[in-house]
Amino acid sequence: MSTAVVGTPEGLHDPVPFGYRHTTVAPAGAELVFVSGQYGSGPDGAVVSTDFAAQVDRAFHNVGLALAAHSLGLADVVRLRTYVVDHEPAKLGPIAGAVAERWGAVPPAQTLIGVAALATPDLLFEVEAVAVRPV
Repeated sequence: MSTAVVGTPEGLHDPVPFGYRHTTVAPAGAELVFVSGQYGSGPDGAVVSTDFAAQVDRAFHNVGLALAAHSLGLADVVRLRTYVVDHEPAKLGPIAGAVAERWGAVPPAQTLIGVAALATPDLLFEVEAVAVRPV
């Protein structure tokens, strides 16, 4: 998939080390695919670990599985929205690392939202994605 990469817009910091970029552009006429919030669950729906980094890794893995059902991959993602229970700066490392592992120097746009809780008490992280399928 090809999205326009603007780089870092003038006057804004380089966000890539933090696991996102400021903007992405979907090609004209492209079809958007929305992935609901994915969390660190296995195939049975149970959370795979109580460890934050393990939940982050598995949640991104699950985004990949959801996209594969539409013949898309992580490279097709243009937007992420992450939810972090009891956010603190130490939690940025595992998130940025997981994004860098999957998207390298060209991550999607992303917003991190700190929340008090998610759907069940054992969930520590959730991620939504928007991907683009050129038509």
